[in-house]
Amino acid sequence: MVSIDVWNASVDFPIFDAKSRSLKKLALGKVGGKIGSEGRVPIIEALHDITLSLKDGARVGLVGHNGAGKSTLLRLLAGIYEPTRGHSRIIGKVAPVFDLGVGMDPEISGYENIMIRGLFLGMTRKEMEKRVDDIAEFTELGDYLQMPLRTYSTGMRVRLALGVVTSINPEILLLDEGIGAVDAAFMAKARDRLKDLVKRSGLLVFANHSDEFLIEFCDTAIWMDEGHVKMHGGLREVLTAYKGHDPFERISPELLARLGHTSPVLSGNGGE
Repeated sequence: MVSIDVWNASVDFPIFDAKSRSLKKLALGKVGGKIGSEGRVPIIEALHDITLSLKDGARVGLVGHNGAGKSTLLRLLAGIYEPTRGHSRIIGKVAPVFDLGVGMDPEISGYENIMIRGLFLGMTRKEMEKRVDDIAEFTELGDYLQMPLRTYSTGMRVRLALGVVTSINPEILLLDEGIGAVDAAFMAKARDRLKDLVKRSGLLVFANHSDEFLIEFCDTAIWMDEGHVKMHGGLREVLTAYKGHDPFERISPELLARLGHTSPVLSGNGGE
């Protein structure tokens, strides 16, 4: 059974060039949190006293403003970052999808990049060889798959990356934004594959700003704010608290039904 447990975990990043305000701002924007003033070396306090227990079957949306610590938390959950203080334990094979372009080489062909990206995500060469034809058909890139990736448009690169990502069999799937830059018809096709990918995963944490995506794929949520978990609970309750309105009320009953939801009264307070 897969699981992620985090106990009172904090993640700090020291900034050794104390004279460079621009460096501080750049780093702060990428990891979230705030700059600590104690000590001689400035510290970015990216995550503070995080305690979470995510078990097999969890489908968690991750919300918060840019710089709130969402990406840093995902990297902690993936085991990429070790806690500066506290502890974390990950049981299961993690597929971290933080940037659709990571692990792809612009100088080699689309076919070769399919193999490399799959290996990067933890698949074996034999597993990827079995999936190449399906991925190629999904991308609709045709002869472009024989050409170097540098000849691709942004949308074509996203198609290729989505094709690979949605072909894997993850135990723990961590998704960080990055889905877009393709036409509406292809995105509809990609959503079906994403839905199947989520079903195959044992545990999902999905950072996204789209209410529709979160409602479709998640049932609970974590609200990050300045490196803290501000709220963790049911998806609807957390989104309502975070946004200041009930997002379910702004989605048509027909769409909610298609996403697998009814239109219940918000528990606890009767809605807004």
